[in-house]
Amino acid sequence: MTAAKPNGADARAELTIRGIIIGVVITVVFTAANVFFGLKAGLTFATSIPAAVISMALLRAFRNSTIQENNVVQTIASAAGTLSSIIFVLPGMIMIGWWTGFPFWLSFAVCALGGVLGVMYSIPLRRALVTNSDLPYPEGVACAEVLKVGSGDDSTDSDVESGRAGLLAVVWGAIVSTVFAIVVATKVFASDVVQYFRIGDRGAVSGFDFNLSFALFAIGHLVGISVGIAMLVGALIGWGWGVPHYSLLAGVADGSAADLAQATWSHKVRFIGAGAIGVSAIWTLAKLVKPVISGLTSAMAASRVRKAGKADSLPRTERDIPIGIVGLITLACFVPIAWLLGYFGSISGLGDHVAALAIGGVAYVVLMGFFVSTVCGYMAGLIGSSNSPLSGVGILVVICAALLLVAFVQPHLPPDAGKALVAFSLFITSVVFTVAAIANNNLQDLKTGQLVDATPWKQQVALVIGVVAGAAVIPPVLDLLNHAYGFLGAPGADPARALPAPQAGLISALAQGVIQGNIDWGLIQVGALIGVGIIVVDALLAKTTRSMRLPPLAVGLGIYLPTTSTLMVVVGAVVGWFFDRRADRTAKAESTKQLGVLLASGLIVGESVIGVFIAAIVAFTGKEAPLALVGPGFGNAAIVIGGLAFAAVVAVLYRWIWRMAQAGKA
Repeated sequence: MTAAKPNGADARAELTIRGIIIGVVITVVFTAANVFFGLKAGLTFATSIPAAVISMALLRAFRNSTIQENNVVQTIASAAGTLSSIIFVLPGMIMIGWWTGFPFWLSFAVCALGGVLGVMYSIPLRRALVTNSDLPYPEGVACAEVLKVGSGDDSTDSDVESGRAGLLAVVWGAIVSTVFAIVVATKVFASDVVQYFRIGDRGAVSGFDFNLSFALFAIGHLVGISVGIAMLVGALIGWGWGVPHYSLLAGVADGSAADLAQATWSHKVRFIGAGAIGVSAIWTLAKLVKPVISGLTSAMAASRVRKAGKADSLPRTERDIPIGIVGLITLACFVPIAWLLGYFGSISGLGDHVAALAIGGVAYVVLMGFFVSTVCGYMAGLIGSSNSPLSGVGILVVICAALLLVAFVQPHLPPDAGKALVAFSLFITSVVFTVAAIANNNLQDLKTGQLVDATPWKQQVALVIGVVAGAAVIPPVLDLLNHAYGFLGAPGADPARALPAPQAGLISALAQGVIQGNIDWGLIQVGALIGVGIIVVDALLAKTTRSMRLPPLAVGLGIYLPTTSTLMVVVGAVVGWFFDRRADRTAKAESTKQLGVLLASGLIVGESVIGVFIAAIVAFTGKEAPLALVGPGFGNAAIVIGGLAFAAVVAVLYRWIWRMAQAGKA
């Protein structure tokens, strides 16, 4: 990558009107698709890479388009993949019977204010977690590689990045994962390989779920072996010990092994994972205190350089929004947030305590918002935005909010005010959650920008635009889906048609459990102890080995996330590790490994783009599997065919890029 030029040394297109328009349009479409898919499947798409691909196709018609302009488009559109994560909290207001719909201005304000605050919080974190960090940022790196190859940018030094071999790796990776995802949608290939079973005759159960996803496989290749092994350790703790142990204690002999295993994981093991994530998050934050302070110091130093009239001397990649403006925007957000919390408290029947709720609520948003921004930014750097457990963060936030309300507000209220407190805890959690979601995404984007020589402040402005656009789309889409389907567990919802919204159901149940005093704290304590143990093991590995680590947050993720989200990541990490080790023994090690990264990037591109289109088809047709060509009776054959096809395609792809690299075409 070439050195940054002084301000004004070039007039390249970056933050342009056409780029903003394209980014906003993509944001609107992807946000709508993400909201529906997330409520149905409990997962949302990372939209950065598909947005970059679409942007490159559209901007190619303009002679003066640049890689940095494409980067701004994907930055705006990336808000769709993250801000739509509010569906993990806000539908809980319907589920507890507090709302019957989503008030537009109230819902819009929650998303917009929290999102803008997330952008502001992530600015000083950029230097600590991006510039001065060796975190892998798998999706940020993948997006940068796609931008470099797609633009044919001649500023890149690597032959692979600018050459035909790199482009072929991305394109064919995207084509293969697209075709595979389409065949999976027809049901000819199974989407996953699932097996639940009983252990002994005393009622213990366990199981696994291998998702045949090339995107998850590619994420594994990009995050590396340490994170992959850590997630495997977490999965083994969850499903090798947690599910069998607690299902045995339940003593339920009847019912299917699958139902019992899923119920045990949802109601027991997931809370252990939340405890492990909580302790790991606190430890992570403690380790980041010094680099965060360093980042703030350097940001203030850059501000002093600007005030001295020497802004031109700053490298382009060090030009954030000035820290003074960041502070003013942050303070400006606190005023409407205080009003919002006070207004919600007033209309919820908590009017006598509006001042305490508004002031205390803003303090909670300030402190907890920065905490979750730091933790989510770190997790995004570790395993990518898509796999970062935002719902796990939501669990911690809602528990803390509910505990504070129980301690300081509930004693002064009549007994029938419990439901209002549950609603308020969900409302303030939704504000903090949007802060976390955007911080989780923004640092990934800033990593991409660092790799393509983008200007940070222009990306930060672009993300604010994306936040506002996404915030305007989410309430009407949520309202539409609520009236069309309803949410599982909500009063009057038809269980046969209702959207599951699993995270919102869990978080609202937690809020009710804390305020009603019937939550099982023992599970969270067990998870916290496991987290402490993993921290100790990781510290020992750091002292006794050269490179092997056991990142505590990744272990917590392995416990908390379903195996459908983790096991294929582990497979990808192991395959990628073997590929890189073999490449290290050749004369073209770096170019060979770079082709592996580009292939992984292409695999993510293809599945992400087609996933959005398939989600849109599902939404428009109202059918669960509109592309299905075979019935349920084909299930076992689909597992065998799909599993063998997946393994064969992986082998062929890696063999192909290996031969291409060794033949000198890279």
